[in-house]
Amino acid sequence: MIRVNIICIGKIKEKYFTQAIDEYAKRLSTFCKFSITELAEEKQRGDSPSQIAEVISAEGRRIMQKIGQSDFVIAMCIEGRMMSSEELAQIIENAGISGKSTVDFIIGGSYGLSDEVKRRADLRLSMSRMTFPHQMARVVLSEQIYRAFEISSNGKYHK
Repeated sequence: MIRVNIICIGKIKEKYFTQAIDEYAKRLSTFCKFSITELAEEKQRGDSPSQIAEVISAEGRRIMQKIGQSDFVIAMCIEGRMMSSEELAQIIENAGISGKSTVDFIIGGSYGLSDEVKRRADLRLSMSRMTFPHQMARVVLSEQIYRAFEISSNGKYHK
């Protein structure tokens, strides 16, 4: 069974977001080993470009420690490729067929992902040209991962 991880910066505080994610995690247990790894936000010392770059870099190093060498990595970033749910289903399916046992979706902190993480990614994916709170992005991503597995298994969820 393929493993699907969401590796992200920050904790979700709102109960309604955690409840929604828990529901998709429960549904995903039929298809994969699903997990979410929350890493602490880096403490910010100021708002200068160099201090922000330091935060992005430190968060990136911690993210990289959670990625396995053979994992298929999808970096969630605004400059990434937009795709349909069917295309995402095919990407996940192809990762498994090509021998990848783990797919990691990476969500950075409020300043985004480090270049190191983006370079490591096998795919850069954008949900939308709109900006979402990171907590909501996790809910939407969890739902889309579930939808992808439903599409691949010809389930009734996707219409």
